[in-house]
Amino acid sequence: MTPTALRPELPALMVEDQVRAALLEDLGRAGDITTYATIAPDRTATAEMNARETGVVAGMELARTAFRLIDPAIRFEALVKDGDRIASGTVLARISGPARGLLSAERVALNFLMHLCGVATYTSKFAAEIDHTRAKVCCTRKTIPGLRALEKYAVRLGGGSNHRYGLDDAILIKDNHIAVSGGVASAVHAARAYCGHLVKIEVEVDGLDQMRHALTASPDVILLDNMGPDLLREAVAINAAHWQLSSEAYAADPRRTRLEASGNVNVQTIRAIAETGVDYISTSKITMAAPTLDIGLDIVIG
Repeated sequence: MTPTALRPELPALMVEDQVRAALLEDLGRAGDITTYATIAPDRTATAEMNARETGVVAGMELARTAFRLIDPAIRFEALVKDGDRIASGTVLARISGPARGLLSAERVALNFLMHLCGVATYTSKFAAEIDHTRAKVCCTRKTIPGLRALEKYAVRLGGGSNHRYGLDDAILIKDNHIAVSGGVASAVHAARAYCGHLVKIEVEVDGLDQMRHALTASPDVILLDNMGPDLLREAVAINAAHWQLSSEAYAADPRRTRLEASGNVNVQTIRAIAETGVDYISTSKITMAAPTLDIGLDIVIG
């Protein structure tokens, strides 16, 4: 379970905008014609939202907001919190009030919850494999368009760490930037001259010689692309030697360049990667390949 004090938060305005857009998409031009046709306006109902798998909770406030925006008279009683680890069969929430609104909001509420719980749960599987190391599993910019902030929120609830949110909050010099700009070190120096002192600079390398060149420019992070465990261990040793650090001092020294590994990262390979001594391991799988968590909504009083 994520400690309460460390749990990330989503701004209420962001939540409302995301949910409102999803509801408008679902309601279309004529609203929920099935519910309007079959449910009398004065009918009330009570439903329970049930987890059908074990997992990590993420997205409860989005689910609550879906029901509130459809009908403020609906009462949403959350029985768990984002970040909680739950067993199959857990009741996540009890919802009661006007039946029309309850049924119309159901799918949007479940879509957000199932997807974000899925991301948090899948991330937790990666994090569990490396919790004996100092490495952190990180998401990337490979996210569903429009849902990046929500998915990155779910990653943190699952025990992962966030990479940059977009093109504007950190500099990541990749192979194509290097090819056009003329070299690793020159690209880092150009980035340092351009950006403010609060902007971190990361550079991607695909070999150890390129890494040595990058270190001469002292980037904040070096991204080691598609290197196996043996090369990653050697990269850690090169980094320690460059900064003249003993193995005991290496992990905590604030001056040194941090190392991030990427490529061929999955639940089966991440442990070996983490045990090489790298600081971060980035993978798109925790957002782009996460299966949804099976959650249902069942009427208990109609």
